[in-house]
Amino acid sequence: MAALGEETLASASSSSDSDTGGASPPPRKKARASPAAAAEGAGEPGASAGRAGLTSSQSPSLPAGLVPAAAPLRGSSSSASSGGSAMQANGAGGGQQQQQQPPQGPELGCLGAQNGEASAGTAAGEQLAHANGLLPSANSGGGSPGGLSVNNGVPAAGGPGTAAAELGGGGGSALKKKKRLSQSDEDVIRLIGQHLHGLGLNQTVDLLMQESGCRLEHPSATKFRNHVMEGEWDKAENDLNELKALVHSPHAIVRMKFLLLQQKYLEYLEDGKVLEALQVLRCELTPLKYNTERIHVLSGYLMCSHAEDLRAKAEWEGKGTASRSKLLDKLQTYLPPSVMLPPRRLQNLLRQAVELQRDRCLYHNTKLDSNLDSVSLLIDHVCSRKQFPCYTQQILTEHCNEVWFCKFSNDGTKLATGSKDTTVIIWQVDPDTHQLKLLKTLEGHAYGVSYIAWSPDDNYLVACGPDDCSELWLWNVQTGELRTKMSQSHEDSLTSVAWNPDGKRFVTGGQRGQFYQCDLDGNLLDSWEGVRVQCLWCLSDGKTVLASDTHQRIRGYNFEDLTDRNIVQEDHPIMSFTISKNGRLALLNVATQGVHLWDLQDRVLVRKYQGVTQGFYTIHSCFGGHNEDFIASGSEDHKVYIWHKRSELPIAELTGHTRTVNCVSWNPQIPSMMASASDDGTVRIWGPAPFVDNQDIEEECSSMDS
Repeated sequence: MAALGEETLASASSSSDSDTGGASPPPRKKARASPAAAAEGAGEPGASAGRAGLTSSQSPSLPAGLVPAAAPLRGSSSSASSGGSAMQANGAGGGQQQQQQPPQGPELGCLGAQNGEASAGTAAGEQLAHANGLLPSANSGGGSPGGLSVNNGVPAAGGPGTAAAELGGGGGSALKKKKRLSQSDEDVIRLIGQHLHGLGLNQTVDLLMQESGCRLEHPSATKFRNHVMEGEWDKAENDLNELKALVHSPHAIVRMKFLLLQQKYLEYLEDGKVLEALQVLRCELTPLKYNTERIHVLSGYLMCSHAEDLRAKAEWEGKGTASRSKLLDKLQTYLPPSVMLPPRRLQNLLRQAVELQRDRCLYHNTKLDSNLDSVSLLIDHVCSRKQFPCYTQQILTEHCNEVWFCKFSNDGTKLATGSKDTTVIIWQVDPDTHQLKLLKTLEGHAYGVSYIAWSPDDNYLVACGPDDCSELWLWNVQTGELRTKMSQSHEDSLTSVAWNPDGKRFVTGGQRGQFYQCDLDGNLLDSWEGVRVQCLWCLSDGKTVLASDTHQRIRGYNFEDLTDRNIVQEDHPIMSFTISKNGRLALLNVATQGVHLWDLQDRVLVRKYQGVTQGFYTIHSCFGGHNEDFIASGSEDHKVYIWHKRSELPIAELTGHTRTVNCVSWNPQIPSMMASASDDGTVRIWGPAPFVDNQDIEEECSSMDS
């Protein structure tokens, strides 16, 4: 049977060789046949033999039907190296197809990827080749790349022509069809292409699109892009008519046309072509009847005396690549992504991914940098707990009794601590070592100091006492001198204070029904009767004062129009509260409940934080870290608790104090520094681990938020 098969092959090949003189054609660069050629050749008589394309070398010194070792495989009239690869890629065979010259060029790659179906003749040809013991192989030496050759019936090793090697599959298996790209794969290829195009690697982009069979953008969009960047405004306007059918909103074309004409108008003005600019304004922009307000502004630019004046008033980069690229970015927002991708889409997606990883990182406490160059895209973002202020850096022991309050200055350079020992101590923060040293001691607070407030410029400090204290002290921080000692009545209880944002006024009050607004000399400006104040805060509008009272609520009081309104209502006494920098969130310490987070705008309870022990002691919590992503609070169980703002469970529990921790303050300028004041008479300064090596930095975040 083998001999008969070889004779059949020799006979078929000799008839086709006679057409070409029996000589092998010169090797040709591998190409793939077009789908039309593939379809034409499929199912023709003799397609099986033509597909196999196997023949003897017709050497007179050998007996008929014998194939010499390493003889090249040939088709009817084209080299097997090109014909075999082309036929395999397109899944069709036939003598007539082989006689056609396959078109050259990489654009055929995408066609082959989509059309690979094997015909019946293909399988027959493969079985015939297998029956004769001829195993086609990819042999890159001596022939065209990817060509078919035989080497003593053994496939040649290596070579790029793996597609051709598939012909030798056992049992006549059909050609493998290339997997069609999924939508997500096509999207990724387009995103990569856009990024490479932005880097100027245009030939690489062309090759990528041709090989994948994808399209970076619609041809009309490409024309439009080129005409915009070249400043060919009439052609760009004509392109809009082609894009009209591809845009979902009919108003989008009007907006796009307006943007084009605006750029055209400004460029005419910059070039000194005032008449042409006026023509655009009157005859092209105005008839659009769109954004007439902007047209009035544009008409005013006619009065600009020179180009610099125009660019300054229009806030425009001037004629050229910069302004046209900016224009194109605006225009792209009106086109569907299937037509033209949004600008820098891959970079934006990567930036969003990095930001999401940072947001999910429980210990991320550094400045958010949106520049992708500052991070590695090769690894996930991870912050170690050892970089977080969880470790005692310093213990301040200068107070000789319970420490009731601590507060960093707004510029982060000083810390004020108030104690039952009747003193306020001002500490200086070393900007390099982050160590604190005693700067000043302010004495004479007979009842002790339970609350401290820094003025917005940090020049002054107001100190209050406990419930039975009717006095308030206003200190000059720079000189250490007492500027004002205020007492309206011996029956008053002034236990809380808050500065107006202008730094010229402050409000104070207590649980006996006093609520005053005063100037720096202690003069009474306004008062609100009958409000039993527990804690105070001035909002950034300079008008509204928030006050928690004995009715378990926080109300807003407007001293200008003398109105008040309810904002927060709790079921238990609010012992203290603080407000975030943006004025949106309120952090409450609620008796027997712990720490609660409220949204002041929506007036809803956002989160209840777990872990802290809160009875009826006044404990002061705080926001902290970069972007105020963290919350810290003292506790009656002698610990300091830290939460991520979005997580109810603590991410850190700091031990070291031996009695109730009354107050926690996070440095507003040094996110890695925090202070805590305790009844044990000490103030602890918390920071990162003293020594952090690379291995520690790379360890994953602790997962305390199960």
